[in-house]
Amino acid sequence: MKKLLASTLLAAGLYAVAGSAQAAECGDVSIAEMNWASAGVAAYVDKIILESGYGCKVTVVTGDTMPTFASMNEKGQPDMAPEFWVNAVRTALDEAIAEGRLIQAAPLLSDGGVEGWWIPKFIADANPDIKSVQDALNHPELFPAPEDPSKAAVTNCPSGWNCQVSTSNLYRALGAKEKGFELIDTGSAAGLDGSIANAFENKKGWLGYYWAPTAILGKYEMVKLSFGVEHDKESWDACTAVPDCADPKVNSYPISDVYTVVTKGFADKAGVAMDYVKTRKWDNATVGKVLAWMEENQGTNEDGAKHFLETYPDMWTTWVAPEVSEKVKAAL
Repeated sequence: MKKLLASTLLAAGLYAVAGSAQAAECGDVSIAEMNWASAGVAAYVDKIILESGYGCKVTVVTGDTMPTFASMNEKGQPDMAPEFWVNAVRTALDEAIAEGRLIQAAPLLSDGGVEGWWIPKFIADANPDIKSVQDALNHPELFPAPEDPSKAAVTNCPSGWNCQVSTSNLYRALGAKEKGFELIDTGSAAGLDGSIANAFENKKGWLGYYWAPTAILGKYEMVKLSFGVEHDKESWDACTAVPDCADPKVNSYPISDVYTVVTKGFADKAGVAMDYVKTRKWDNATVGKVLAWMEENQGTNEDGAKHFLETYPDMWTTWVAPEVSEKVKAAL
């Protein structure tokens, strides 16, 4: 009995020592909380899992794409940018990776950042022949303009957004005006969201630009339409994304690469926590639902992270070892 007790105490002591060593190994970690909702939630998911599951001491710091990249690249801080849209700094990031300063870990969004022209699912279900943008433009009667229902509408991005340029050029390339469609400027992000909400409340058609992951697409079921062609990067850069391009061609929006980026210093010290960072990913549909929950409940990024961990254990427990998942669950 004494031997059994001694063995049990020894095992418990070794486990505690191992846990302490793991915490010491991970140490202090700084995570960038970017200034858009999905990235903010990801930052707090990482904070909760790294703290409660791996014993790290995590500080969340304010971030944004360009300044966070510059700071990580030049100063080695913060340690992590959980949701990094890498296309914005692709060349500089490749250099930093090649020179050993930064590491590109898991693709946080498994299906990438998505842009395109969308219609409500109830319109798609009622009109199964509409599969592409061109198909939708053949049905102006389904997409009434908000100010003049006798006309049809394509809803554009707010003024000043890059997507306003691409949507305007695609509108011209598709000959949408000749097919009876006006190009509508909603004036702001709130106006764009409101136009979708209004379409669903009134069960009216809507056609226009949107992107994922977002709360709107988590709340309202939308279908992204095909442009019938592959993305042509050369044409996109030379014309589609250029204001008032003289001769725009039909093109598809690029899928944005969205990865977690960490510093070499974090990778060296993080131990098994780095395995988690290399593994975890989620999809746009799940993130959209979490963002919709946050909007409905006026939740913070931390609230959204806790909601995700409480609601989707079948997803996040695959990212970590069983003993780590039990620690995280106990901390919620």
